[in-house]
Amino acid sequence: MVVRNLGNTVTRDVAIAGGGVIGLAAAWKLGLGGRSVVVCDPDPGRGAAWVAAGMLAPANEAFFGEELLAHLLLAGAARWPRFAAELEDSIGSPIGFEPSGTVVVACDPSDRAALDRLLEFRQSVGAESARLNASECRRRIPALSPAISGGAEVPGDHQVDNRLLVSGLLRACRDAGVEFIAERVVAVELDRGGSATGLRTEAGTTIAAGAVLCAMGWRTGGLGGVPPAVWPEVRPVKGHILRLRGPEPIIPRTIRGLVRGRACYLVPRRDRSLVVGATVEEMGDDVRVQAGAVHTLLDDARALVPGIDELELSECSVGLRPGTPDNGPYVGWTEVPRLAVAAGHYRNGILLAPITAEALGALLDDRPVPGELAPFGASPRSAADRHVGTGR
Repeated sequence: MVVRNLGNTVTRDVAIAGGGVIGLAAAWKLGLGGRSVVVCDPDPGRGAAWVAAGMLAPANEAFFGEELLAHLLLAGAARWPRFAAELEDSIGSPIGFEPSGTVVVACDPSDRAALDRLLEFRQSVGAESARLNASECRRRIPALSPAISGGAEVPGDHQVDNRLLVSGLLRACRDAGVEFIAERVVAVELDRGGSATGLRTEAGTTIAAGAVLCAMGWRTGGLGGVPPAVWPEVRPVKGHILRLRGPEPIIPRTIRGLVRGRACYLVPRRDRSLVVGATVEEMGDDVRVQAGAVHTLLDDARALVPGIDELELSECSVGLRPGTPDNGPYVGWTEVPRLAVAAGHYRNGILLAPITAEALGALLDDRPVPGELAPFGASPRSAADRHVGTGR
């Protein structure tokens, strides 16, 4: 059910500000658990997750100095097969979950050396991978350029169709009794004792709730009603992403590559489209599609798979990822009683949606969150203390 411009007070167990993949996954699971839930978002499902590629890549998103985050990504990936099966069973249709693994390739010898160093680190944190020479890469994916220098097989990095996912979550939420208010939240409502009692939208709708969850991505820190210091530091990180289309699939599974030091990926879909991405740009909330970024993505993708020249360029999009100072998310209760936050998932919102939803359910039940998420609490001061990079 969609509720619009109610003009009076709606009371629910949980009010969620933000209808992205994190907010929707949490709402669905909470609704299934018997709680009354309302989600406030002017266009749920159409944020960063709609623009994303849907890669579930714990190995290829593990980087030097981020050991705790790497362990969280692996734990998040482990939840995905069951989460996908439950969601598909709930809605009666597929969401494009493909446990097909990923091939990582290097364009030149310098890229190969950098990739080898990354592979050693990823193996050290438990992310399975195996080196391949150039011929072995091309045997797995014949469309690869003959000029590549080699790569690796990463069997644990999969994908899901991000648009089928968020559309499916919307359907599952409604089936679970979750209500939607198509308005943007502007403030958290507090009682005289300073505890959160609900949300207020830009249209003046007040939503009263026993608990409040803010999951507005990079916009989370802009909510009023509480001191700014309550919110963790989350910023928009711009990313261009392209969609190509041809009469037949050009590659059988996901390719991630290093091209002259730049990261590039190509993700095939069942509908014969190919997702190519993605830039990482610190440009604030700029959502313009820029010619230079599109050119760079196409040039890098062509260096890996020359045959994309024959495909139609069907879409150029921009998304704003919720970045944090240490690339780790913030999930937990804030200093304001009954106010929780789930934001800052950066490039891994889809990967971490199931474990985040699990954690939020645990919070509301007064149970411990999954251990891998425990270092990623909601306090803005915890970023300096939790040492995401050192494993301490």
